[in-house]
Amino acid sequence: MALGPPKQRAVLGLLASRANDVVGVETVVDALWGSAVPQTAANGVHTYVAGLRRALEPGRGRRVAGAVLTSESSGYCLRLDPANVDATVFTQSLGEARRSRGVGTVDSTLRLYEQAISLWRSEAYSGIPGPFAAMERTRLRDLRLTAVEEWAAEMLAVGRHADVIAELTGAVSEEPLREKLRWLLIQALYRSGRQADALRMYEEIRQLLSRELGVEPGTDLRNLYHQILSGHPELRPPGDTSPLPLAGRDTAFHLPLKPAQLPPLARGFLGRDTELTDLETVLTEESTRHGATTPVAVVDGLAGVGKSAFVLELANRLLACFPDGQLYVDLRGTGLQGRPVSSADALGQLLVGLGVDSSQIPPGLAARTTLYRSLLHGQRMLVVLDDVAAADQLRPLIPRGASCVLATSRQRFSGLAARDGAHLVTIGPLADEESAQLLTGLSEGRLEGEDEVGARLVAVCGGLPLALRIVADGLAANPDVPLTTLVEQYEAEHGRLDRLTVKDDAAASMRNVFEASYQALPADAARMFRHLGLHGGPFTVHIAATLTEADHESTESLLALLSAHHLLEEGPDQQYRFNSLIAVYAAECAEREPPARRKEALDRLTQLESGTANARSSAANGAWQDALGHRALSTPTPR
Repeated sequence: MALGPPKQRAVLGLLASRANDVVGVETVVDALWGSAVPQTAANGVHTYVAGLRRALEPGRGRRVAGAVLTSESSGYCLRLDPANVDATVFTQSLGEARRSRGVGTVDSTLRLYEQAISLWRSEAYSGIPGPFAAMERTRLRDLRLTAVEEWAAEMLAVGRHADVIAELTGAVSEEPLREKLRWLLIQALYRSGRQADALRMYEEIRQLLSRELGVEPGTDLRNLYHQILSGHPELRPPGDTSPLPLAGRDTAFHLPLKPAQLPPLARGFLGRDTELTDLETVLTEESTRHGATTPVAVVDGLAGVGKSAFVLELANRLLACFPDGQLYVDLRGTGLQGRPVSSADALGQLLVGLGVDSSQIPPGLAARTTLYRSLLHGQRMLVVLDDVAAADQLRPLIPRGASCVLATSRQRFSGLAARDGAHLVTIGPLADEESAQLLTGLSEGRLEGEDEVGARLVAVCGGLPLALRIVADGLAANPDVPLTTLVEQYEAEHGRLDRLTVKDDAAASMRNVFEASYQALPADAARMFRHLGLHGGPFTVHIAATLTEADHESTESLLALLSAHHLLEEGPDQQYRFNSLIAVYAAECAEREPPARRKEALDRLTQLESGTANARSSAANGAWQDALGHRALSTPTPR
């Protein structure tokens, strides 16, 4: 139901909070504008009420009195069953839960609390302006957090400490300075056997209170901390007679579970020194300068260019700067290893890496994000996310604070830079000299002193480290085959991608990695790519438009999209070209077009080139005739 502009919704919120009571116009004005009342306030109220009537009773005639929102002599009344107002039901359920304590059964009390808390889906009066909405937002938020505290205390009293951790973690993230929430969460963590996490939570609130308010934790929190250190029997869960673990002075909260999940570095990595140094400097400075801003770097580039190896090299340079551990998730965005990992599933992996038992991981993306960010709050952790499919897949995985996120993708996420301040770094193919070094270093000595052969193989690989590694392995695996024979096989354009293949490893075969990028394209961009494969490049927007019979504007847009996916390179003067291996793959894709369409596209291209040639010829002839005429005029007449 469309309820109109924010102030109109504010009127509805006020009337709903006082359902079946008459609310005066002056009260509505005060609720909307407070002391800053405009001269048109009363008229504005009438307009908003009229709009609400249209929304609430769309079938009502213009001159028919409203049955839901009625006009009274002194104001307006919303005729509504209070059971349809969540805030009212929440308050009533909370009251019933409180009355049940000590009278009803524990299960019935907990059920009433959970019924009240479950009514909350988001912040009350979110996006609603005015003093009344602001006051209600604060009141209801505090009441909800109080309900969570009371519910958690009841749960702890019956030994269900593990079941409250997720809810309390979310509440602490929302209100980090609320000591009662921390007190309950620290108890729950400790009773669940997570002593280090409990002590870390205490240290976090101690530092936060000192930094934000200049005070130390209250008496209850300090006492709880000392009880944990001494293994005080009061912390034993109800009915548990086993000895509690001693946290001890050397069980320091500054030594939490330290994950070390980074894959090993690729052998033979070289080059990219400038990009690595620049990015290392930026991320290090940003992590120490902005306490609440998490540095994020996304490295993009075409398939096989070495993005993952680059990020792992960078991560190893940053280890000392982020000493609390490293988390790693392969998000499988290209689909080479199965379906892409959802954000929720990725968070599940990250939470397990942080020591959360799988049985304690909450369902749903929002709850997992909250828990993940709460656990990383105050930590200097390095999070590496490989093969991201989309910015929206990445955003929930970015923690808040002093950690750092490194990610890779085959496409450029300009929106992530604009909205989230991420650093975007595009890495291109290796230079010929670096390609030759990598090829020589990995080919088990077969290219020592064979500079000419090496140069020919470098040209085949287009500067892509994956292709270079495949060729190097082929040379090393076939020591008895003459180099000239192997080079000629790799140089043959027909079937080249068949030879740049590793059996039983889809992610290490050039055609497969290119195909994954192609399959991620929208249909119109894929069609453009196939038609461009007929030409091979370099080409202009005009040539691309001619091949596909598209207008100039849509052609530019599709070429930009292909460039963002790194299937195309944009050069100077709006000249586009393929990487040499992408060109081979594009020519293969062109064969997927029906023969008649291929012929039509090539005929259009021939006509374009013929017209261009004729135009050049005419221009040249005109210039020649002009030159002859000028010469005739300037030649003296013989006498």
